[in-house]
Amino acid sequence: MTQFDEINTSRHNTAYVIFLSSVAAIGGFLFGFDSGVINGTVSALQQSFNSDAVGTGFNVASMLLGCAVGAFFAGMLADKYGRKTMLLATAVAFIVSAWGSGISSSSAEFVFYRILGGLAVGGASILAPAYISEIAPPHIRGRLASLQQLMIVIGILVAFFSNYTIARLAGGAAESFLAGYGAWRWMFWVEIIPASIFLIGLLFIPESPRYLVAAGRYAKAESILARINNHIRAQELVEQIKTTVLESRKPRFTDIFIPGKFNLYPIVWIGIGLAMLQQFTGINIVFYYGAVLWQAAGFTEADALLTSVINGSVNLIFTFVAIALIDKVGRKPLLLVGALGQAVMLGTMAFIFTTGDLSPDGTLQLSTKQAVYALIAANSFIAFFAFSWGPVMWVMLGEMFPNRFRGAALALCGIGQWGSNFVFTMSFPLMLTTIGLGFSYGIYAAFGLVAFIFVKKFIVETKGKTLEEMSKDHEDLLNARIKIKEKQE
Repeated sequence: MTQFDEINTSRHNTAYVIFLSSVAAIGGFLFGFDSGVINGTVSALQQSFNSDAVGTGFNVASMLLGCAVGAFFAGMLADKYGRKTMLLATAVAFIVSAWGSGISSSSAEFVFYRILGGLAVGGASILAPAYISEIAPPHIRGRLASLQQLMIVIGILVAFFSNYTIARLAGGAAESFLAGYGAWRWMFWVEIIPASIFLIGLLFIPESPRYLVAAGRYAKAESILARINNHIRAQELVEQIKTTVLESRKPRFTDIFIPGKFNLYPIVWIGIGLAMLQQFTGINIVFYYGAVLWQAAGFTEADALLTSVINGSVNLIFTFVAIALIDKVGRKPLLLVGALGQAVMLGTMAFIFTTGDLSPDGTLQLSTKQAVYALIAANSFIAFFAFSWGPVMWVMLGEMFPNRFRGAALALCGIGQWGSNFVFTMSFPLMLTTIGLGFSYGIYAAFGLVAFIFVKKFIVETKGKTLEEMSKDHEDLLNARIKIKEKQE
């Protein structure tokens, strides 16, 4: 055990670190709530705005465009203005978006506020795990960073429950509720409460010490590290961080390029691949189109909605499994098991859907046995995702990049992740009508195998390492590669 490890494993202020991580993770809750709240309002929006199917579809999907942009710029701006500053900006954006979505009187106005909410979601998806990784001790960093995914899952479930409660009390999402306003408007306004808690909580947390070192504010960084580590060797920690940042200036977006070459560092390409593969394996198709999927498989609407609730519960339960395992077995083993398990389960679903019977109107019909097997496979797929690629991808992105260009690298990974989300969300209905449910899921299963190979070949285990150790490992590896290439030339 190194001296740095000893400091962080036995003498850190655990309660304080958990508080800081919990406040940052509220951004994940809002991420989940903002993503889930739209599901209960679709028909009411169509009725209120008198929009056609295309307009309604864009009302739903518009947030994802904001997510991609928000993730991209949040990472870069966090390097320039700080993690805490940008988290505060996302909290304000969440509040304004929630209020504006509820007061909207047209599709154009609604889309504007939903895109603003998307900017906040994209920003939170990048900033929260980055902040947690930069303040957490190595031996519990994985569990604390996994709070992001746990809060996303809880946020989705709370949004579903809130929508259900309001709609039931009002008699429907399009009906009048409190003060005569439509129930669907209150569904969005509910988010103002957790967003305000997030904003207030952020006022009581410090800036990331690693950002402060990069910005040349050593005394402030030392005081924060002293509180996190109970005043043990804070100055020494600052010196170690200094060795992994560019002390002469703040980080820039161009730092992700190899000096003298217009090419990204290999670690950045690996991060982008990891972020995109999380989406390519099809998880959001299961959640966004869960009801559509099961109705296409012959389920009634009521049964289809019930399966979505079961899916969400499985996701929550197995996210706790990830939190329990991530700092014990490591990141890479979980990703490998998850990728292979997802591929097998999706392949099973593809086989079941492909061998099902078609009714005269072209609707897929499953026997009772096939339906049971499909449900088991779907929930097993979600379980594999929930204890692996769901939380571990965010943990890895928060910790795998060197201190000197973490924000810029996260910006590219964020736009890759949310861009992939948008493409797959928009393309699934077309795939469903052209190649069918079975072949669509066969494609996602194939991506699961690609993800397994990718992790096996390119991902390096980060369990138990400090961010500075990983930064040094990256620099040593890059320098070795440059020397080999120079000799070859």
